[in-house]
Amino acid sequence: MGTLPFNGLSPGGLRNRVTKEEESTFHFDVQDQDAGIRIDLFLSARMESLSRSRIQGLIREGFVRVNDGATKTSYGVRKGDRVLLKLPPPEPCILEPEPVAFEPIYEDESFVVLNKPPGVVVHPAPGHDRGTLVHGLLRYCRDLSGIGGIMRPGIVHRLDKETSGVMVVAKSDRVHRFLSGQFKARSVTKSYVALVHGIPKDTCGEIDLALGRHPKRRKEISVRPGGGKRAITRWEKRLDVGGRFSLLGVSPKTGRTHQIRVHLSHLGHPIVGDKVYGYRQQWWRKNFPRDPETVRMVTRHMLHAAVLGFVHPETQEYCQFEAPMPKDMESLIEALGRKTS
Repeated sequence: MGTLPFNGLSPGGLRNRVTKEEESTFHFDVQDQDAGIRIDLFLSARMESLSRSRIQGLIREGFVRVNDGATKTSYGVRKGDRVLLKLPPPEPCILEPEPVAFEPIYEDESFVVLNKPPGVVVHPAPGHDRGTLVHGLLRYCRDLSGIGGIMRPGIVHRLDKETSGVMVVAKSDRVHRFLSGQFKARSVTKSYVALVHGIPKDTCGEIDLALGRHPKRRKEISVRPGGGKRAITRWEKRLDVGGRFSLLGVSPKTGRTHQIRVHLSHLGHPIVGDKVYGYRQQWWRKNFPRDPETVRMVTRHMLHAAVLGFVHPETQEYCQFEAPMPKDMESLIEALGRKTS
């Protein structure tokens, strides 16, 4: 197929011993160093995919047992305890198609490539049971139902709610497995553009820092050199914006949650508008006191997935797709470019 452009921006050990008896049941053995820790905190440190509140709910509902007996969220684990956690199957959910805005870029019998606008959640989750990209895809493409799971039909990868840009959605289970395999093997081309604070001294660089759940703020990710998963991000400086900001080209070589946002923040150049890993609205009002119009333009983190490339499941040829920078990001760059340090 070749290139299909779219107009736009050209550790083991005893302490962490875990056995998995079946797909949704986990066992943990408590060691000396963990004795006295609340059981919800003990499990939160070992089940990074679950929030602490979710674990507390599972404890209250009886899905967590200690030494084959019921327990409470306040229980302090003891050396030698055998903790069992069972994840119940997801509740059946019927998703109704809805009109949700997104821009199709390319489509064939295998997949749909689209440009996700900022502000759209990819798939249903607590607090977002309507108006997601999945709801819009079910309306746009009627044959996605069930592919990749009932809550995420066709979804191969995701972008954060505030991140815009190119995504691919599979139309069959076979294509879903084929594309997911490429993401897992890190053979997919992914290129982003990010508007960041400050001007990097170098023209390019690579960030190789492990990431994991923040030890206290469980919804956040942090650099964890001693216990996280390896994450690699390459970047290059493309544009000096007003002497105080920069436009970077960013290529994540791994796909960790919030990877680009956390890596750039750790580098000292957080993404503009990132309220979690960067500066909040107070910073903007303090630094632009006479320019409320520009402050109002900073409504989200300015990160855009510009390029996505992968091997086509049918032709076995490499294909690449591009999504143009969204208007809100273009307008903010233009406004900030008029400012001087």
